[in-house]
Amino acid sequence: MSFQTALPDTAGNPGAQPLVDPAALQDLGEQLNSAAVAKGFARDYARMWDQRYASLSTALNRRDQAAALDAVLSLKTSSSMVGGLRLAELASELEELIRSGELALAASRLGDVAARGSETVDELQLSSVLRES
Repeated sequence: MSFQTALPDTAGNPGAQPLVDPAALQDLGEQLNSAAVAKGFARDYARMWDQRYASLSTALNRRDQAAALDAVLSLKTSSSMVGGLRLAELASELEELIRSGELALAASRLGDVAARGSETVDELQLSSVLRES
């Protein structure tokens, strides 16, 4: 199985995780024994980005800790599965804030989440991962 993507974007911060790590999606395909299923998951991830962000944003703005935790865990897990390492790392930071009841502080990071999520989806769409075969 082979997923080809652009080189990781670490130019501004050499110690940073790559924006998207193609190895994660390749590993998912191997675990599922199907590159096509893994590619489909990545396509669904990109299509659902706006919905996932809206769920997190709404929950944080309502100060609904349970819903915010559910939304951020979904974001963290799915981002990890497609190789969105920076977004998964940011979601992990938000998870800690939410678990500790710092919902206003977590909500103040929504701009970062929106930017990182858009960058992640753009990277997936620009790579051959989401191109039709």
